[in-house]
Amino acid sequence: MYWVTPRHLAGDDDALAERIGDTLAGLGWRMWPTARHTLLYVSRDELRGAEWILAAYPFELGGLPVAWQLSVRPHVHSAMTEWNAYFTTGVPYEALADLLFAIDAREAPDVGFTEPEMVLNALGARGWIRDVDRPTTTAMDPGFASSVSLEMVPPLIQDADPRPDLLGWQAWAEPVVGAPYLWCASFSASVPYDLVAAFASSLASSVPVPRRTLPRSTEGQLTVVRRS
Repeated sequence: MYWVTPRHLAGDDDALAERIGDTLAGLGWRMWPTARHTLLYVSRDELRGAEWILAAYPFELGGLPVAWQLSVRPHVHSAMTEWNAYFTTGVPYEALADLLFAIDAREAPDVGFTEPEMVLNALGARGWIRDVDRPTTTAMDPGFASSVSLEMVPPLIQDADPRPDLLGWQAWAEPVVGAPYLWCASFSASVPYDLVAAFASSLASSVPVPRRTLPRSTEGQLTVVRRS
């Protein structure tokens, strides 16, 4: 077992389904398989959902298959979700778990906006730096291998707001410029910024995380703090 830092380059240890499934079970969310061979988790108040959709392979972000989709609806009788967030394989499961803790704890998970500064300040507090050309919308890690940015959402990202050209928070890790992404995440336009900030703050944490396997693309960029 390796204990490594930084978290945003640590990968998912090929355990993204199991770790997040355990997190959701610990929160008391119910789970059942669907006809699409996915696993759907629903919160106790039935307003929040998380679905392991990798087997259905619905679409890709940055050339990587989307593995988890999180969603929130305004009331239990609503068939439409208010917002969605999507995460590919490779995303550090600690950051996704911390986001789920924040979603579960929020009294009204479908509403609430602040300025983009909340997300950028959360990253800045962890030592990330703002993009010189886009200082009000984008921050990156000191090694320039990962970014979080407010920009136009990619195709197929679903949101209750039907207007075109909406902005949403996007995050990704590209350890080697021009090489495949390590992971990608996409938040639809209506995701409350404080929830994005919870994900960003955890993502940028310097606290070492345990991994049995390390991504090959991050060789020379991960620090092994200790072995156990």
